[in-house]
Amino acid sequence: MSRVAGSRLLPRISALSFCTASPATAAASSSSSTAAVAAAAATASEASSTAGDPSSQPPQTARKPWGALKFAAFAAVSTAVGGTGYVSYAYSLEEVDQMTRELRKKSKQPIPEDASGFERFQAMAYSAAMKVPVAAIEVYMDVRSQIEDQIRRERGWRTFKRPGVDAFLEHLGRFYEIVVYSDQLSMYVDPVVDRLDPKGNIRHRLSRVATKYENGKHYRDLSKLNRNPAQVLYISAHAKESSLQPENSVEIKPWKLENDDTQLLDLIPFLEYVAMARPSDIRAVLASYQSGDIAAEFIERSKEHQRRMQEQKKSGRIWRR
Repeated sequence: MSRVAGSRLLPRISALSFCTASPATAAASSSSSTAAVAAAAATASEASSTAGDPSSQPPQTARKPWGALKFAAFAAVSTAVGGTGYVSYAYSLEEVDQMTRELRKKSKQPIPEDASGFERFQAMAYSAAMKVPVAAIEVYMDVRSQIEDQIRRERGWRTFKRPGVDAFLEHLGRFYEIVVYSDQLSMYVDPVVDRLDPKGNIRHRLSRVATKYENGKHYRDLSKLNRNPAQVLYISAHAKESSLQPENSVEIKPWKLENDDTQLLDLIPFLEYVAMARPSDIRAVLASYQSGDIAAEFIERSKEHQRRMQEQKKSGRIWRR
């Protein structure tokens, strides 16, 4: 392990995500993307400056002989490792419940059997018109109640870390050049990464200024990383749909604050194997995994390989006898 670490392997991995979650906006953020509730699963925003962002690209590294593997594993700051939330609200959850209770109750009132045709039509029209607003209120209250289990007014900003993220970053930082690539503003990305990675395992941070805007969406463009695309891994819960190079993507399950989540830890064996094996083109390796769950399929392949090795050893012993 130490020998590999000493060979200056440079894979870059950023499987981070975060969110700037306010109880007042939590419902919209959660329903629109898993990145709204937690980062390693989350969202933020970002402003591109005309002068450019100093963190927009990792520095160009000197070319070294192929004695040292140079892999880049990048994961977007979208649904992978952590989240940030700031609590700021005008009303408590109980007050919101009281203020909307009558509205929610009226939308569900049954139509009297003796109502006239016009009254029935009026009641049905009112019920249909209120269905979406009432559903939005209920979703908001449900999401906010979950968020407030984790956040309290006196805590202010808080970073939510996906289970295993500390071990993930610290262990793989020895093999990879870890980079966070977000479609959000650097003013949000920087403080979140500072809280998420106090030990400095994340080498670089790319924000919205480094993305490519197409059809109303900011895409991660791995060609802007100044790295060989054959040696880049892009890890995210929505990797294939958020990158212009889906062939470099490793998708993982979005994190929704589950305490028993093991996605990051499950992925470590595969990433460590890649760093040790040094394939010439990681894209060919990723293309060989068809199940969509690379971590699980890698474990199954490893078990199958071990089984075959055991059978070969047994057959070899029989032959020698």
